[in-house]
Amino acid sequence: MLRDAVRSLAEAKIAPYAAAVDEEARFPREALDALTANDLHAVHVPEEYGGAGADALATVIVIEEVARVCASSSLIPAVNKLGSLPVILSGSEALKKKYLAPLAKGDAMFSYCLSEPDAGSDAAGMKTRAVRDGDTWVLNGVKRWITNAGESEYYTVMAVTDPEKRSKGISAFVVEKSDEGVSFGAPEKKLGIKGSPTREVYLDDVRIPADRMIGEEGTGFATAMKTLDHTRITIAAQALGIAQGALDYAKGYVKERKQFGKPIADFQGVQFMLADMAMKIEAARQLTYAAAAKSERGDSDLTFQGAAAKCFASDVAMEVTTDAVQLLGGYGYTRDYPVERMMRDAKITQIYEGTNQVQRIVMARNLP
Repeated sequence: MLRDAVRSLAEAKIAPYAAAVDEEARFPREALDALTANDLHAVHVPEEYGGAGADALATVIVIEEVARVCASSSLIPAVNKLGSLPVILSGSEALKKKYLAPLAKGDAMFSYCLSEPDAGSDAAGMKTRAVRDGDTWVLNGVKRWITNAGESEYYTVMAVTDPEKRSKGISAFVVEKSDEGVSFGAPEKKLGIKGSPTREVYLDDVRIPADRMIGEEGTGFATAMKTLDHTRITIAAQALGIAQGALDYAKGYVKERKQFGKPIADFQGVQFMLADMAMKIEAARQLTYAAAAKSERGDSDLTFQGAAAKCFASDVAMEVTTDAVQLLGGYGYTRDYPVERMMRDAKITQIYEGTNQVQRIVMARNLP
């Protein structure tokens, strides 16, 4: 029922704008309005804070179905979870009440600030500093590659509170867009997900109350990594949706397109391509859904399974979308058809929330 409801909504209210959102590189306002009106913008927020209380699998299905028609729009529910999960996992009760309620209502979005110009895969090498000053913390630094920066009201920011301790000297904070000293860089000009703004976040003497720290001092990096164990599965879901959308479109096209007097779907070479695409998508789906169940239960092998789902599903998405472009021939290479957009969108799923090379390191360190 959930899948049917999200698919109907996505096809009616999100799909019609997907091409324009990509072409104009603009935030998918229509998608945000439709998702918020149907309480699908942040389904993971627990019921006690006014949220839908969806479990990890339900959240995955929402993201997958939105990504099937528009990858940029699927980053609304995905990044709302990424940005707010540190608060859910480690935040005080007061922080949860203050920040999860507006998120659940649709009054605010939540972004996640971990990466920096010189700290990408090596996130522990960050330079953003937070210095204690009485009842406040003062933050200075630059965060890069921040999804929905400028659109979100709230930001989970990782900053160094004790430079001597490397990863154990990093703490997490909630920063608000309206805090004095917060500003944003120009939107990045990207290959794909053009409807989801990616910008730098500048923190210039941003003074925030001490109670905006998420968890204890020095636990920020651990919270950040724990968050990614859960949210990598949402990227697997996004990749899965993109791949499914590409297969669905290619499947329809090959039945209509005639060459040598018959639909190209009748040719075995084409049938084998479609069979491989469908098989790999189904394998990615099973891995992703199983990882979502582990996320919900907090299983001990979640770190491996989350990395495996993200890595496998994103590699599949890149392969399937590339094959979809091939199946459409010259038309696949034009912007008049959606598969080239899907191919461009798929690429980022192999890169963000930990590159697939880093996922393989994570898997190797956590072999079941």
